[in-house]
Amino acid sequence: MRVVTWNVQWCRGLDGVVDPARIAAEARRIADPDVLCLQEINVSFTDLPGSRGEDQVEALKRELGGYSVFFAAAVDVPGPGDARQRFGNLIASRLAIGRVLRHTLPWPGATVPSMPRAALEAVIHAPFGPLRVVTTHLEYYSSDHRAAQIERLRELHSETNRETANDEHEGPFRPLAHPQSAIVCGDFNLPPEDPMRARLLEAFRNGAPKFVDAWEALHPARPHPHTFRVHERKPGQAPYCCDYVFVTEDLVPRLRSICVDGANRASDHQPVIVTLE
Repeated sequence: MRVVTWNVQWCRGLDGVVDPARIAAEARRIADPDVLCLQEINVSFTDLPGSRGEDQVEALKRELGGYSVFFAAAVDVPGPGDARQRFGNLIASRLAIGRVLRHTLPWPGATVPSMPRAALEAVIHAPFGPLRVVTTHLEYYSSDHRAAQIERLRELHSETNRETANDEHEGPFRPLAHPQSAIVCGDFNLPPEDPMRARLLEAFRNGAPKFVDAWEALHPARPHPHTFRVHERKPGQAPYCCDYVFVTEDLVPRLRSICVDGANRASDHQPVIVTLE
C-alpha cells in the first residue's frame, strides 16, 4: 500500500499557478498512491494568491478517477452571497473505505494569527487488513496551539471505539471495523527536534499501540529530509522537515520504504511517499 501526504498550498505551485489538475497528475506520477492525503485544500476563497475561488474538492474528484474522495473543512465561514468558504484536509483512496470521521482540534485563544484546525480520519481496507489513516495540519504560528492539538491527536488514538456489536445494530448504530492500527500524517509545523514530536511518540497508559516515526524506523541513522522551504524561502529562513508519516508500532514491520520528492515544485512543500506491505 502506497500512501502520499502533501501540503499542496491550495494547489499553488512555485510558479504562482493554482492548478488542482497538476496536483492530481503529480501525485500519480511520483507514486500512483493507493491513499493520497492532502492538506490546504481551498473551496471558494478568492483572496488566496492565484486562486479564483475554485472548488478544489470537486476539481480533485474529477481528476482522481477511481478514487473515493473525502474532505474535512477546518475553516468554514460565510462567503459572497450564499456561498461558504472552506479550507481543510482531504483523503482520496482507491482502496475500500469504512467509517470516516472528522475531528475538530483545539483552537484556544491566542495573540498571534491562527485558524481552526481539523483531523480527517478514514478506515482504509488495506490488502493486509483495515487500518485508520488520519491526516492533519497543525497550527503554524502558535506553539501552544500545536501542543494542544498534539494532545488531542493522542486522545483520539487512545480513545478509539472498537465498535463491538450490541443490542442496537441498525442504521447509524451499525458497528464497523475501527482498528487501533493507524497512520497519522500531514503537516505538523514543527521540526524533528521539537519536543512535541517526541510527545506524540510517547507510550499510552492504556496500552494503545504507540506511534513510530516512519522515517526514523527505516533510516535511524539519517536526519529527516527537508520538506518545507526547499526551493522558496525568505532571507534568513532555512529549509526543514515538518511533514511526517507516523505509524503505530504494529505496522512498523510492514514498512518498506519512505522518501521525499525533493525536486517537486508544484507546492511550497515536498510530498512524502511511504510504502507498506
